[in-house]
Amino acid sequence: MDRAMSTPASTPLKPVGLLVRTSDRSFYVFNAVLSAAALAFLAYILIIRRGAGGADLRFMPPLNAALNATAATLLVAGWIAIKRRAIVAHKYLMVSAFVASSLFLVGYLAYHFVHGDTKYQGTGPLRAVYFAVLISHIVLSAGIVPLALTSFYFAYKANFAKHARVARVTLPLWLYVSVTGVLIYFMLRGSPPAVP
Repeated sequence: MDRAMSTPASTPLKPVGLLVRTSDRSFYVFNAVLSAAALAFLAYILIIRRGAGGADLRFMPPLNAALNATAATLLVAGWIAIKRRAIVAHKYLMVSAFVASSLFLVGYLAYHFVHGDTKYQGTGPLRAVYFAVLISHIVLSAGIVPLALTSFYFAYKANFAKHARVARVTLPLWLYVSVTGVLIYFMLRGSPPAVP
């Protein structure tokens, strides 16, 4: 009797696990498609389109730099919050950092869609430093969207073990990309002659 009653009770667990795996699979597909689309659009803007005029968005670069600086500040604050076990504060700070970085991405794409790429005019050793920073910034930024979304997804699913593992990789990369974004802005503005 006990054995007969235990069998039905154990069967509902299998579909639940299947649903979780299917949900994870759907997220990974969505994440891959969204990340690939963002990279493809960025490549189109910078390599193929190269700017075609339109609205004057020359006010955007300082705003984008401010958004990057804001994201970096929020990331550090979010890291400090989780170290202090302030989970609610950590959640709001990291979501705010994601919003700031998302707004930056929209502004960055809009600016370069209209104005194209901005050329660095400096010479000498600083030119080598600029391109070293720029290349590392571009390469690492390609991973921020999928990594950040994956980190948020695991937090949303309350899978905090996986969230922590992904976040240990995501945070330093995200912080580096945000800080170097600000650095690149100032290096471009400091190169003679001034460029828009």
